[in-house]
Formats: sequence, structure tokens, C-alpha cells
Amino acid sequence: QVQLADSGGGLVQAGGSLRLSCAASGRAVSFTTMGWFRQAPGKERDFVAASSWIGDETYYEDSVKGRFTISRVNAKNTVYLQMNSLTPEDTAVYYCAGRKSPTIVTVKNEFEYWGQGTQVTVSS
Repeated sequence: QVQLADSGGGLVQAGGSLRLSCAASGRAVSFTTMGWFRQAPGKERDFVAASSWIGDETYYEDSVKGRFTISRVNAKNTVYLQMNSLTPEDTAVYYCAGRKSPTIVTVKNEFEYWGQGTQVTVSS
């Protein structure tokens, strides 16, 4: 069974930074694409960023471009999300997701595996 363990959330003031981590483990872990989604209270789970192992491709949602950076350590099956210049609008539960296909997509239903979520709260 494949598991994703995401962590690193917390409370931070506006303008601050956090780094989220996601480690994949379990039988035959072979994600080629890993990403991050977030869900604010009363809202849908939305795409944030994704990274494909093939071609070293990354993709970001417009509102986080230039502030968030997704990176990975392949040998550890780990992906990170460095979040800078945080605003209260970034407050949400952040979820790591894994997908076997190398094609980056922004639709949550296209990701097969999910972490349990980590809370990020940005105070004004």
C-alpha cells in the first residue's frame, strides 16, 4: 500500500515562509508526478503546484507563481513546497498528491494518491 505523509504546516504571520514536505512510501512507489493542492474552509480543493520527474517539468497556479517553489528529492521519493511571502489568502489545508502518469494536470481527480493534509494558517 502506498502512503503519502505530508507535514510542515503551521501558523505564520503574513509575509512569512513555510516549507511543506511530502514523503511517499510503500509498495512499488513509482509516482512520476507529485503535486500540492489546498482546501480553504467551505471551498473546493484547488491545485497549487506540481512537478513531473520526466523532463523536470513544474507548473504553478497563477496566484502562487513567484512565491511558491516545488522541488523534490527523487531518491527519497520526497517533494517539498517552499512558500514565501504568505498572505492570509493562503490559509488552507494543504494536501500532497501523487500520480503515476508523467503528465502534469491540475485536476484533483487525476491524482491517485493523497496525503492526510497539513494546516497552514497565515495571520494578518
